[in-house]
Amino acid sequence: MPKLKSHSGAGKRFKRTGTGGFKCKQSHKRHILTKKSTKRKRQLRKTAILHPSDTPLVARMLPYS
Repeated sequence: MPKLKSHSGAGKRFKRTGTGGFKCKQSHKRHILTKKSTKRKRQLRKTAILHPSDTPLVARMLPYS
């Protein structure tokens, strides 16, 4: 069977954690930042853990991670 290719877009956006989940960046931090509070923008800086229901889809896109 041939080698599987990783999805290049998913490879840039997700990293596997030690327990098998995926780390990802938070959304809502790109534009229209003036109306968002400083606290909200600060809390969006840290990485999030992908929801468990989305994990199988990303794992399929990144077979070797």
